Amino acid sequence: MALRTRESDVVATDGAPRPSWVSAYIFRTVIADGLCALAAGLLALEERFSNLNQDVYLLFACGLPVLWCVSVAIAGGYDPRFIGVGSDEFRRVLNAAVSLTAGLAIVAYATKIDIARGYVAIALPGATVLDLFARFVLRKRLHKKRRAGACIQRVIAVGHAPAVADLVAVLRRDSYHGLRVVGACLAGGTMLGEIAGVPVHGGPGSVTDAVKAFDADTVAVLACPEMNAIRLRELAWQLEATGTDVCVAPALLDVAGPRTTIRPVAGLPLLHVDHPELTGGKRAVKTVFDRVVAGLGLILLAPLFLFIAVRIKLHDRGPVFFRQVRVGKDERRFHVIKFRTMVVDAEQQKTQLTGSNEAAGALFKMRRDPRVTRPGAWLRRYSLDELPQLINVLIGDMSLVGPRPALPSEVARYHDHMRRRLVVKPGITGLWQINGRSDLSWADAVRLDLRYVENWSLALDLQVLWKTWSAVLRGNGAYLYHRTHRGIGVRGRPALSGARGGKRTC
Repeated sequence: MALRTRESDVVATDGAPRPSWVSAYIFRTVIADGLCALAAGLLALEERFSNLNQDVYLLFACGLPVLWCVSVAIAGGYDPRFIGVGSDEFRRVLNAAVSLTAGLAIVAYATKIDIARGYVAIALPGATVLDLFARFVLRKRLHKKRRAGACIQRVIAVGHAPAVADLVAVLRRDSYHGLRVVGACLAGGTMLGEIAGVPVHGGPGSVTDAVKAFDADTVAVLACPEMNAIRLRELAWQLEATGTDVCVAPALLDVAGPRTTIRPVAGLPLLHVDHPELTGGKRAVKTVFDRVVAGLGLILLAPLFLFIAVRIKLHDRGPVFFRQVRVGKDERRFHVIKFRTMVVDAEQQKTQLTGSNEAAGALFKMRRDPRVTRPGAWLRRYSLDELPQLINVLIGDMSLVGPRPALPSEVARYHDHMRRRLVVKPGITGLWQINGRSDLSWADAVRLDLRYVENWSLALDLQVLWKTWSAVLRGNGAYLYHRTHRGIGVRGRPALSGARGGKRTC
């Protein structure tokens, strides 16, 4: 097959074409890494060693960017596969920092060079922090471009129709991954003109033609018996000349990389899946972390609690807090605590609004819920009504991050696989909070909860907590609320802008 070239391609060192935006992004990353290392080296020199021979350390500070970039490159920090998604990019930067620190220590010991430990203790951690922040900024800029349709990899999906349709839906929803399915090759003899809005270009035997026809740069092979080891190997050989990436998606739903490892057995690459860590030392660390953060949060947020309580009380003289029975770990029931956001008799009014439910499954959602009060709309807009759940975390009923706390009526309608989400404590926030909030369907909410249970880690918790702030501030998935009487806003005012609803009734 002839080598496929485009104006937007540049030739990588391995001879395969690489999109120009990838090379530009890597170049900017290298520049950012070097500048961060230089800034950290000069900062350490200025802050700590003004009374020493600065010529030596000035030279070291100028050479640190080179050492830093080489270490990051050796650690795989410029691998295009990790651009824009996942934690591997940041983990490799941390590995580079540890390796460089250890390397400097070994060289200094072997050559008896007297390097001030205080300088290294400031420069290298400083470079690490600055570099992680710089890469985070670059990633956010990349995500913004991808949402606008730029910096995208064009994908040919190979597999059975339902699996291809699921892949198309996932990549459309999570556009920041930078993958867009532009064509499909369906297995199983399915003859369709298109699937999920994507044109079909024959079967698995037509992949190379589809790559040329749709100018694709990635092929995603989904689990199907038609694509056995021999055919997959032949496909990889055919695509090798064009530099087209080949990705194979195993038949593992929502099982992340940390739980999967490749184990070569008798020449076969077996994918080993570890059991999720539901007990043990890491869970104990999570418990300690939750309670410490919850305790500090309650202390620091006490003035805000007082302000909210006064505002709720002055509005209608009703109770400040709302307590509701929820189902937690191992189906143990507890009372969740929230700031009241609805009228006092909201539970009685719910039966009259059942016909207006806009959610599927066991959830109850209304985009314009007449029971929400004026301060309640504001509280829900920024999820401030959830803050009293820090008390639930402190006493051990909940976690900071976890599945959505479910009502008993919802749990009663669970299928067997849905009960899997009850093996861990529910959370104040979770994957459902940062992936659409009330915009999520019932199926998506369950899928995200199960993904969290299967792939829990403290690093994932920290990532979710970090992303929660931006999701809440942007009002992602926020619903509009207004309090009405016979369809007319209170005192003739327009509808209030509110936040998520549905999963609670008050």
